[in-house]
Amino acid sequence: MSCGLELAHSFRTAAANINRIIEGWKTGQLTRTEPTKFYLAVNLNTAKALGLTIPKTLLTTADELIE
Repeated sequence: MSCGLELAHSFRTAAANINRIIEGWKTGQLTRTEPTKFYLAVNLNTAKALGLTIPKTLLTTADELIE
């Protein structure tokens, strides 16, 4: 399994901040944002090889299932 930031969302946030800086905002005026969107991938081949059973609730929430 792998859980990480959703890069597209992070890039959009960065682009919005860059735009504000270009418009003349001081860096101290920018608000600090925490990531709110994450990406979950589950490798079912590896789980099977290790003899692990992944709960269905986790499989339904995963963004990517690797078979």
